[in-house]
Amino acid sequence: MATSVASGSGQLHFQEAFLRGHGGRRAYTVRNIAVPLCMQKELSWASSLCRAVAGRTTATAGIAGYAVRHIAAATWSPTTCMDLSQHCWCSRWKGFGAAGISLPAWLLPYAHAQSIGSRVEYAKRGYIPMCHGVSKGLQITKSNYFQPHIKGECNLRRTVIRSYLREGHNKYFDFAVIGSGVAGLRYALEVAKLGTVAVITKAEPHESNTNYAQGGVSAVLCPSDSVESHMHDTIVAGAYLCDEETVRVVCTEGPERIRELIAMGASFDHGEDGNLHLAREGGHSHRGIVHAADMTGREIERALLEAVRKDPNIFVFEHQFAIDLLTSQDGSDTVCLGVDTLNTETHEVVRFISKVTLLASGGAGHIYPNTTNPQVATGDGIAMAHRADAVISNMEFVQFHPTALADEGLPAKPKEARQNAFLITEAVRGDGGILYNMDMERFMPMYDERAELAPRDVVARSIDDQLKKRNEKYVLLDISHKPRDKILSHFPNIAAECLKHGLDITRQPIPVVPAAHYMCGGVRAGLQGETNVRGLYVAGEVACTGLHGANRLASNSLLEALVFARRAVQPSIDHMKSSRVDRGASYSWARPIMPKSLGKTVLNNISLKTREVRRELQSIMWKYVGIVRSTTRLEKAEMRIGELELEWETYLFQHGWEPTVVGLEACEMRNLFCCAKLVLSSALARHESRGLHYMVDYPHVEESLRLPTIIFPSSPVSSSWSSRQLHR
Repeated sequence: MATSVASGSGQLHFQEAFLRGHGGRRAYTVRNIAVPLCMQKELSWASSLCRAVAGRTTATAGIAGYAVRHIAAATWSPTTCMDLSQHCWCSRWKGFGAAGISLPAWLLPYAHAQSIGSRVEYAKRGYIPMCHGVSKGLQITKSNYFQPHIKGECNLRRTVIRSYLREGHNKYFDFAVIGSGVAGLRYALEVAKLGTVAVITKAEPHESNTNYAQGGVSAVLCPSDSVESHMHDTIVAGAYLCDEETVRVVCTEGPERIRELIAMGASFDHGEDGNLHLAREGGHSHRGIVHAADMTGREIERALLEAVRKDPNIFVFEHQFAIDLLTSQDGSDTVCLGVDTLNTETHEVVRFISKVTLLASGGAGHIYPNTTNPQVATGDGIAMAHRADAVISNMEFVQFHPTALADEGLPAKPKEARQNAFLITEAVRGDGGILYNMDMERFMPMYDERAELAPRDVVARSIDDQLKKRNEKYVLLDISHKPRDKILSHFPNIAAECLKHGLDITRQPIPVVPAAHYMCGGVRAGLQGETNVRGLYVAGEVACTGLHGANRLASNSLLEALVFARRAVQPSIDHMKSSRVDRGASYSWARPIMPKSLGKTVLNNISLKTREVRRELQSIMWKYVGIVRSTTRLEKAEMRIGELELEWETYLFQHGWEPTVVGLEACEMRNLFCCAKLVLSSALARHESRGLHYMVDYPHVEESLRLPTIIFPSSPVSSSWSSRQLHR
């Protein structure tokens, strides 16, 4: 039978030959694929994009020698201060009084603003300075469309925009960036040169996965290293599922992205010879990882945020939880026109209308109970994109970091349970750390000839096997045989955290256990971060670019984020210049509403029920969809999660909740359910063991299945609340 499915602005046609059926899942071989000319990347490792009419369908498609499997805030936060002599924002307020400069009364509140949070508060009151580069769509509320970039001298003036953060309030920007990690901030700094940018962040700007990245950024910076070697390491770690073109692009462009960070003020460690100190981690053939001790992500985030604060065209919106993307249909195309957000401090809804949207919202670590991810990592971006009909890929490949700190093995246990596990960077093993079981027997050489330097999937499975065989709760990672001064200089953050709990890593081994760490899958992207949804780009952990394949090589995550954030800039600018956004478009979608009318008692009960359901979902995922899997256990998880979701949604709606009602805990739960089901569907479709996906009933790699898993949009008619947009 012949099937036609939507892709970009064209059609993707293919024939389906039925192979086999299994319950609600079907498998097909797909032939004769015509790729539309609109695609910006040759889809060598995947198909173009299609939409399943209903249900969940599984297919295998031969494309260019490969195959594809598919399954059916209301304020501007400017930099704190302004140097009147230079007509730009900077940090020189204190000199005004001494210089005899008298500030206008409306500007005085800014003189004492010393943080992004306080600047946001002043902006709420209507103190919004305008500089060159701010589009007339922001300056003049009567304008019907976004206007082109305005150049000229910066004119500081008081402009009161309707920014009361009431339901019904709209914001208009050229670019909306969802997420304030390395990908979102790096992208914002580039597109801000040609338009206004809203950076929308769920908590404080620094609270992102980037800030928790310890190890470093991998790049070819050593004369003895090469692009070919970095590519080889990446592809081997990815179990040969990586897209070779993507790998080459990232490994080639990586060094320049590092040099850009350094030029922006990021400070990395240097050796005694004055050159960058390059570390080595598991899976790497050479030393090629730049780092700032064991706090690399924090240093990169610091440098980028400092640059963002100085940019008059970038507006930071804190404590804005992204609810759903705003999409419409243009023929067969889905078009993204912005995002609805919930201000988690004022509990009111803000609608951002934008010409271009970048999703850089991180991963979904909190579908598991033990994760190194911060609390904000609840899969919001992946879930929103899926509901907006974006194609999702490779969600079965969840990376469990082998070495998170096992609190129960510390001499002095933390008084309260951590919200996220404390990471013990891969670099500890790269610097010579050795793994032992509780009898101080070194075990990694029994599992892999690379021992502690094997890729993460191998090490995590080896630790998991030791724990199950020996009925132990953690293993030991020992670096104490190295010189004390080198341990403390390379791992000061880890040493300090352990010492807080009575453990001296220069003398004692560190108790460690695997924890959910990174999503190798995500929203499917081309070589320029483009998706099948027009106007929607992705970068960072939320994206699936083909770089990581079935397992991410250590320290390739920040690298990928930097490269794709930069590559998404030009197509985004081109799209922005060719787009016109009708201000009346903001009324095209039903508005999310707050559940104020339900009353405090009902809301408290809903909150308690949601937390209980969240813990149960995480427990199911850890028990049945963890490091080692089986078809029987995956199917049991699928059944239990389906029942749990139905139970939770029934409870909500029986207590007065409506499909358009929003609250932080409920919306996070909605996204966690969505992501958990995406992981499960992908895992059930892969009948082999490859990389991070290990199946006891399919223990071997099958060359014929060296294909990415693709999840296409499905019919929203009978879907759950977690699977459909609120405004549909």
